[in-house]
Amino acid sequence: MAHGHEWYMELALAEARKGLGRTSPNPAVGAVVVKDGKVVGRGYHHRAGTPHAEVHALADAGPQARGATIYVTLEPCNHTGRTPPCTEAILAAGIAMVVIGMADPNPRVAGGGAAYLRQRGLEVVSGVLEQPCRALNYPFIKHSTTGLPWVMMKAGLSLDGKITFRSRQGAALTGEESWRFVHRLRNQTDAILIGVETAIIDDPSLTTRLEGVADTRDPVRVVLDSCLRLPPQARMLHQRSTAETWVVCGSEASSDREEQLVRAGARVLRLALGADGRVDLPAMLRLLGARNLTSVLVEGGAGIHGAMYGQRLVDELLLFYAPFIVGDQGTPLVSGYSLARRDQAPRLADVALQPLGNDFLFRALVRP
Repeated sequence: MAHGHEWYMELALAEARKGLGRTSPNPAVGAVVVKDGKVVGRGYHHRAGTPHAEVHALADAGPQARGATIYVTLEPCNHTGRTPPCTEAILAAGIAMVVIGMADPNPRVAGGGAAYLRQRGLEVVSGVLEQPCRALNYPFIKHSTTGLPWVMMKAGLSLDGKITFRSRQGAALTGEESWRFVHRLRNQTDAILIGVETAIIDDPSLTTRLEGVADTRDPVRVVLDSCLRLPPQARMLHQRSTAETWVVCGSEASSDREEQLVRAGARVLRLALGADGRVDLPAMLRLLGARNLTSVLVEGGAGIHGAMYGQRLVDELLLFYAPFIVGDQGTPLVSGYSLARRDQAPRLADVALQPLGNDFLFRALVRP
């Protein structure tokens, strides 16, 4: 039974999601090959430096690719990088039609793959389920056009906006389903970022823990610590993990403390401090982007949240609300940030609410 373009593109999106968190700095891309209304090949991009989704799908289809249609979530590449151009693989396989979700956002190559295929007589359809294809790759889009990672601000909080029961007292406010959602998010994110106060108070592991999921990975752990106060015995430095811990400090921080942290397994990165004596956040994001981290999950605490949001560095909010009120003694979501008038607030777009057990997730994009 034949279906419309959108139906098959949904299948390609499902393939693409299998690569989330594994492909940086490349995008997560999926492809399906369809012949006479039947899916004959599927594939997705596994990780940077390996074959792209189209190559996997064409290999899966084999001889049935000749005269078929390939659906791909991102415009096929027409340039040689670490792998050959996908346009050449499509031509060699004898594909008749190419259906594209979104154009390549890189201004140096955008439109090149589609135009090349059209010039060689293939029918090309673009923009099918474009927005879902874009949403899947917000980190890649931002990184490939600006060099900066996509920044998500995450917090678990009470209905009155408190992230702890008492100041300097760490404890989870949200429930089991929110916890699982966060760990699925960590599994798809390049880096997780906290301030040194949160590291000292909570002594977190910042790993991905998902029962029954074989292919989990830990994000790079980034601690903002201008004076290198992180204890060398911190839990995150003494655990089995697939990821490194990066401690970002000021250029004048103690070399003795650096040596202790390096011996404990940390990687220390030095940056000039801002006028407030703290790590320069835009410079820090440029540093992470230059090291091919395309997504960063900011988990706090309040000072980091306030500074990131106040400097308009946040791209997406993920706020997990627990169904109770903490009261005045709790720590607010942000500190060091204030809004004088409503019309000065960043505009939120694509606002969504999602129930998670007794909690609910407020999710939105932050627009300039």
